[in-house]
Amino acid sequence: MADSLPPPALEVTGLRKTFGDFTAVDDVALTIAPGGSLAVVGESGSGKTTTARMIAGLEKPTAGTIRLNGRGRPGVNARTSERREFAREVQMVFQDPYASLDRHQKIGDCIAEVLTLHTDLRGPARAARTAELLEQVGLDERHAASLPRALSGGQRQRVAIARALAVQPRLLVLDEAVAALDVSVQAQILTLLQHIREQTSVAYLFITHDLGIVRHICDEIAVMRHGRVVESGAADTVLTDPQHPYTRKLLDSVPVPGWKPSRVLATADTVPSVPGTEASKGDAGNRP
Repeated sequence: MADSLPPPALEVTGLRKTFGDFTAVDDVALTIAPGGSLAVVGESGSGKTTTARMIAGLEKPTAGTIRLNGRGRPGVNARTSERREFAREVQMVFQDPYASLDRHQKIGDCIAEVLTLHTDLRGPARAARTAELLEQVGLDERHAASLPRALSGGQRQRVAIARALAVQPRLLVLDEAVAALDVSVQAQILTLLQHIREQTSVAYLFITHDLGIVRHICDEIAVMRHGRVVESGAADTVLTDPQHPYTRKLLDSVPVPGWKPSRVLATADTVPSVPGTEASKGDAGNRP
């Protein structure tokens, strides 16, 4: 008898969120295979972050179901331990790591606090696990005694990822997790995330407006517009043969290496001189 397939890491159906008369998310359906990676892309206001927050449990859906590894979210009458166990299944990494960290708390204590709340590790075992998590994200034990302000933006985001991994989630929701970083640091964090996924089989829900980074880390793409998914499929297929006009518009807006604007602004050398002004005497470079 053939083994049954494992349930999806994430299965969302009919997801809807309204704020008064405004519908932010409307009938969204998403699926991520175990260890898979899905990018939800779209412009600001498309509903992608609201969708992410509902999946992470930070917003309550107006309608729809969210299942993690085949299990629905426990109701309000469920045991605290059951709700906490479900919450550990999905963790979120935010765009601004400095805002998501306690600026007065040392990095090691930040991670150890999560282990204290969600595991039985104490004393040396907790310290060893903290060091292991720092190493997993490319940091070392000396960073444990640092405050967030002593770290670079990339290092802070590594700490945020380490803290999210502390409870061994099945799904990481990354909301514009590299948008605030320099391009070179973005590449380092994306490489780190890919390595972690290969090591742990954690699934990723990657919220982004940047189609340029999708190619490097995501298996599937869902394109959102006005709260709805307008196109979805394998990343290579959607990026090379988009079917929806909005997807084509997003792809057309991605800068191409070597691109230059067709209209060149006037420089000091091309500004016409005006008789009787300083510019006519060779000082055009000082003009505003």
